[in-house]
Amino acid sequence: MNASPIRGERKTQLARAARIILVGAPGVGKGTQAERLMKRFPQLAAISSGDLLRQNVCTRTPLGIRAESVMKAGALVSAGPASSPMTLSSTAVGASMMPEAADNFISADMDAASSMPVQASDDPSASFILDGFPRTAAQAAQLDSQITINLVVNIITPTSIILDRISDRLVHAPSGRVYNDTFNPPRVAGRDDVTGEPLTRRADDDPQTWMNRLRKFEQTSRPLLEHYRHRDMLWTVEGNSSDEISPVLFEEFERRFVGGRY
Repeated sequence: MNASPIRGERKTQLARAARIILVGAPGVGKGTQAERLMKRFPQLAAISSGDLLRQNVCTRTPLGIRAESVMKAGALVSAGPASSPMTLSSTAVGASMMPEAADNFISADMDAASSMPVQASDDPSASFILDGFPRTAAQAAQLDSQITINLVVNIITPTSIILDRISDRLVHAPSGRVYNDTFNPPRVAGRDDVTGEPLTRRADDDPQTWMNRLRKFEQTSRPLLEHYRHRDMLWTVEGNSSDEISPVLFEEFERRFVGGRY
């Protein structure tokens, strides 16, 4: 995503499974950090509820059509009843996805067996990053019943910096590549570096829309962060840019999942 000195760095093998959640305000750079972590640690896979939802909007699936107006208003898309059993699905971008699962990879599964807790593997190949889910303490509690998360990263960047960042943000919707007119411009103005296709701005990259999203995020994130703080899973990193945050995140990640057991 963002141009940075992180590119070209060595790849590192994990010693044990990393089951990670990234939490942070809209535009804080969760997607950038997820991409950089996957480049550094190739055994990681990432699921972004926001990217999957935007893909549904772009392809005009029934879920995307219902979610579009909510996203433009800066509201959080409901994930359905908290009591519904959830499963994580990497194929949930299809139009057949159940409408209650507006986080896209959260599906209601009426088979009682699916709600049984999963025996978490410690094999590094079982590693993953969740970006954008869970958003509420209720969702987190339900996730706890299915799989054990072993690190929740709370990313903090000042509001004024995020607002400047999103006002200059450009995206290549088909791939999810992100550019910025100020610090990571495309090689050809308005064109994706890889395909040459036009870049666009996200409909929700509007300052007022973002402020609405921030207020709702703050309302739901406080109990979510407390949920994980009480379980001693929460770790916070602060910085003014992704390039400040990434080295600190890499160091903590290696301490926990590459070096000695945490």
